Amino acid sequence: MTVNAQKTMVVGLTGGIGSGKSAVADAFGALGIGWIDADHVAREVVMPGEPALAAIIERYGDTILQPDGTLDRRALRTRIFDDAAERRWLEGETHPRIRQRLLTHLARLRAVGAPYCLLVSPLLIESSQHELVDRILVVDVPREIQIERTLARDGVDRRQVESILSAQSSREHRLAAADDVIDNGSTRRHLLDQVARLDARYRQLHAPAG
Repeated sequence: MTVNAQKTMVVGLTGGIGSGKSAVADAFGALGIGWIDADHVAREVVMPGEPALAAIIERYGDTILQPDGTLDRRALRTRIFDDAAERRWLEGETHPRIRQRLLTHLARLRAVGAPYCLLVSPLLIESSQHELVDRILVVDVPREIQIERTLARDGVDRRQVESILSAQSSREHRLAAADDVIDNGSTRRHLLDQVARLDARYRQLHAPAG
């Protein structure tokens, strides 16, 4: 078990907002591959009782909360995406906590002894999270498709979506950093075929000894 855990490869799965990272992760999951989503962890570290949420309340006041005491993430996005200094402050409060929790989750996934696992993160390249992975897999779609999907999914206005895109790495920068690329601008069948090919490749590259 220990030998296999040491050989488990971590694939960093990233892409811009609306690119379909969750759909790709689910497809790998259907093939038996474990994964952790950095967005889910980011929500964990600002739950009630967490130090990061206390710091956010101290800075912005109770108006940043929902009636049930949880963080109003939409209100927070509105505050930070037009203000680079506030965004940097928030990242300073949350990113170290997110990183530590990701390390804990990755250790759990490695302990299973699988040939590889996934770290799903929209900010993999922009943050130090790329240091936690062995390969980078980019989910790629044209910018206009990202905007259309996000508008349909999140119910926000186009200006806010474009602000989020501007805060993330450019499409060109992500592709330059990629070891592997999945094109998610076509059909679901095309997506699943690409995932199956990569799964076979990753298993061959890092199959457990024996």
